[in-house]
Amino acid sequence: MNGIKKKIGVDFEAVNVASNSDDDDGEDGKEKTEDMGYQQTLMYGRYSRSLAEDIKEEAAQAKRQKLVEKLRQKEMKKRHYETELKSQNSFVRKISVVSRWIWRRTFAKLGEDWVFLAILGLIMALVSFAMDYTIALCNNARLWLAQDLVANVYLQFFLWVLLPTCLILFSTGFVHVVAPQAIGSGIPEMKVILRGVVLKEYLTFKTLVAKIVGLTATLGSGMPLGKEGPFVHIASIVAALLTKLVTSFQGIYANESRKSEMLAAACAVGVACCFGAPIGGVLFSIEVTSVYFAVRNYWRGFFAAVIGAIVFRLLSIWFQDEETIVAVFRTTFPIEFPYDPQELFIFALIGLVCGVGGALYVYVHRRYVLWMRSNKQLKKFLEKNRFIYPLIISSLISGLSYPGGLGMFMAADTTTHEQVVTLFSNFTWAKDTSEMSVEEYAHVKHWRDPYTESVFVSLSVYILTTFVFSIFASTLPVPTGVLIPTFKIGAAFGRMVGEAMPVWFPDGVRYFSISK
Repeated sequence: MNGIKKKIGVDFEAVNVASNSDDDDGEDGKEKTEDMGYQQTLMYGRYSRSLAEDIKEEAAQAKRQKLVEKLRQKEMKKRHYETELKSQNSFVRKISVVSRWIWRRTFAKLGEDWVFLAILGLIMALVSFAMDYTIALCNNARLWLAQDLVANVYLQFFLWVLLPTCLILFSTGFVHVVAPQAIGSGIPEMKVILRGVVLKEYLTFKTLVAKIVGLTATLGSGMPLGKEGPFVHIASIVAALLTKLVTSFQGIYANESRKSEMLAAACAVGVACCFGAPIGGVLFSIEVTSVYFAVRNYWRGFFAAVIGAIVFRLLSIWFQDEETIVAVFRTTFPIEFPYDPQELFIFALIGLVCGVGGALYVYVHRRYVLWMRSNKQLKKFLEKNRFIYPLIISSLISGLSYPGGLGMFMAADTTTHEQVVTLFSNFTWAKDTSEMSVEEYAHVKHWRDPYTESVFVSLSVYILTTFVFSIFASTLPVPTGVLIPTFKIGAAFGRMVGEAMPVWFPDGVRYFSISK
């Protein structure tokens, strides 16, 4: 820059000297211009020093400045690192030094983003599998108690209500003591964080522990709730903690923009580890978490989601006797003709009804929440007695879903996973039991009305009870999600329409033909 300014000054000086050469002897100007490498002639001026020399000088000066700045930053980083080491104890100091040495010679050479996303997907797959395993143990224990105590109906009903109530109360107390920020799904908070707002204690280790333990106890109780929303929050917390850890080794993640990108990728991992669907996880993260989604975040979210989904399915093969990696909820369609053109109208009708039902669900849930907040007496009572409301709601839902009562119409003697898998089964439920195989009857017997042997009554009751119970359960002060209940409602409605089609059209939907 100095050279450029010098040249500009030289040009203006040449103009002045050339215009005033007759009036002024130019002794002073001559001395100045000679100092700047410019010689005065009679009419025009010329440079005594070439432009290439000036360019070389400026490049050398810029190189020296860049080197000095680099050394200064290196010295500042070294001082910061030494300050951090002095503030730590000897053991932590040794661990930090060893970790930094390992990171620089292994993972840092592969690329920070790739290693970070792979570790994120691996951790979330392990957490998801451990949670699913624990939830399955709790649900199966509840079903085993109900099956073993058939002779004593009163004791069976008492234990059927007691176990989920105790788990809900434990989750309520644990979350309230450890981290109240873990209550709810966490998706609204993640939307706010991704937009640049700082929310304290929402991405801390305490919140992570409270979220995992509370969500496991809540879903283990058998309440009509899901883990997708809370799992997005869990994945975001893990990504934030990994970012802080990696920042101590490599300062690249100290950038706030980079942190936001990793949080967006974590949202995709959270969904992928629930369903084993990386593409669906990325699309879900785009839809739910942000209005504007940067294109550079697509590959990050997809890579981490693929790692998480693969590890999650491999864990099922290693520990749950799965034969190979398959879809969690498999569907079977004919390859040649997956559907008839006439069925498009039915599909459109299902979408219309589900859209209206989803809007109704949101409206009823919102009205119920606003009513609870507007009622001052109820609000004060619940604030002083935190365990009363969870006790009432969990006992009410568990009592109404008792298999010996209303639960016989809503497949209450099966787990949530078994219900969803059965709803995706590829055979007709409405046909006579004599035409079914043993495996088919084992699936259908939970969904048949014990009085009329009709699946339509059970599916209708299942849709209605899941609709109402999930609204009440989602207001509990525990980590909750409502995606799985809404998925179950939609799957049950689709199954109902599918079972009605062979009844309405026993010979299939035919093309209309005009006879000549």
